[in-house]
Amino acid sequence: METPVHISAEEGCIEFAMEMMNLKPSFSRKLNHQGLSPLHIAVRKGHKEMALRLLEIDKHLVRVRGKKGKTPLHYLSKVGNQLGLLDTFLEPSPDSIQDVTIENRTALHIAIQNNRLDVLQLLIPTLKRKDYHWEVVNRKDKDGNTALHIATIHNQPKADRHATNEVGWTALGVAQQHNNRENITILQGCFIPVVSNFKRKLEKQFVMYVTKASLLIFQNMDDISADDSNALLVILGLLLTATYQATLSPPGGVWQGENTSRSKGSFDEWVQGNQSWMNRSFFSSIFQPI
Repeated sequence: METPVHISAEEGCIEFAMEMMNLKPSFSRKLNHQGLSPLHIAVRKGHKEMALRLLEIDKHLVRVRGKKGKTPLHYLSKVGNQLGLLDTFLEPSPDSIQDVTIENRTALHIAIQNNRLDVLQLLIPTLKRKDYHWEVVNRKDKDGNTALHIATIHNQPKADRHATNEVGWTALGVAQQHNNRENITILQGCFIPVVSNFKRKLEKQFVMYVTKASLLIFQNMDDISADDSNALLVILGLLLTATYQATLSPPGGVWQGENTSRSKGSFDEWVQGNQSWMNRSFFSSIFQPI
């Protein structure tokens, strides 16, 4: 249904749109023949002021599901935060980060798939404040892919190491299928350095279950130095994504020899050579204190 508010959003006619919204507030939630709400249109056309005014009238418009279940937040997660609207979207409706498309993809899935660092930098702090943040991070889409599977396909390894997709593949399997050597190396458990007793404590916890180790880091991050903090953030990303060396690398296996011979210097060089935005922003952001 094409309403006057849709037309106003398309053309950027703010005053007329506000007048129509006052007369008929329900127009703001109607979808046109393209499956778009007025807020979808304002964002797509780059009409920032129009989008802000629409949200002033109804802050929950960010959660209106359009075509294929996509909300305005999903759209921003795809195209990026060039308009600077993401904060305005998340502040009044932080739970919108849980909203999924008909493909069961969250804004996190979409931002990772489209390499949107600017979006992740705002999504992650919002997500960290929520009790359900791990549920969102490890949510599977319609194909059974978590954020890790999508990141691995795009040569950006991260998240729950045990999760399998619809065809039963772990992230390691996906990496091997796409011949991503770097991801395979990380997922096999290579290059995990010995940095501190705290890290060794995490390894012991990891044998029990990785989630407990993750929470341990999260709770103690404020009590360690900046250098150890940065090292632990890298380690955590590896721990969460790696397949534990003892279970996947048999004695004398092809990966094992490389792992034990790495020095701290060579690890630092490896880190410097792999400064992908995901390595620095995804799990690093999740576990940095707010």
